[in-house]
Amino acid sequence: MSARPSRAVDAYRVARPYDRGMCRNIHTLFNFEPPATEDEVRDAALQYVRKISGYTKPSQVNDEVFARAVDEVAEATRRLVDGLVTTASPRDREVEAARRKARAAERFATA
Repeated sequence: MSARPSRAVDAYRVARPYDRGMCRNIHTLFNFEPPATEDEVRDAALQYVRKISGYTKPSQVNDEVFARAVDEVAEATRRLVDGLVTTASPRDREVEAARRKARAAERFATA
């Protein structure tokens, strides 16, 4: 007997392509002018922990471990961003935001 998944499973995988990559809500923080703020680093850490845990808001019993994970990911993210080196010129935060907004408008435009 074959271990081939059903067509329904295949359709589910095709319908959820974002599961194959990084969460769409986490944006690049490195090599921007001005540099990423602590709030941006923390927001990225929160999105990462939400994605990994499957919780948007954890229950009270999981709140402490959730908050600790966000703190630890934020610290690791800040160390990473601060430690990276590049010869590329920094990107302008406002220009990149405008590009994202234009892509979203095109992608989600109603016909």
